[in-house]
Amino acid sequence: MSAPTPSSARLTQSPAVLRAGRWWLVGDAGWVPLSDPAFTAVLNGFAEALSAADRAVAALRAQHDEPSAPRTGGRR
Repeated sequence: MSAPTPSSARLTQSPAVLRAGRWWLVGDAGWVPLSDPAFTAVLNGFAEALSAADRAVAALRAQHDEPSAPRTGGRR
C-alpha cells in the first residue's frame, strides 16, 4: 500500500499545488482548480513517487551516517 498523499504540497518546479486535498494550478493570473480525474490521479501518483524517493534518500543518508560495524577477520 502506498503512503497517503499529504493534504497540502507543491510539486517542485511546477505550478501544481495540492491544497486541502484538491489540486490547483498556480499562475500569474491566479489559481485554477483541477477537476479532470485522470490528470489529478497522475498528479497524486507523481506526488507519492516523489515522497517515496525523498524517504529512500533520507534512509540512505541515515544509513551512511551510522558508524559502520568493525571488520573482523583478515585482509581481503
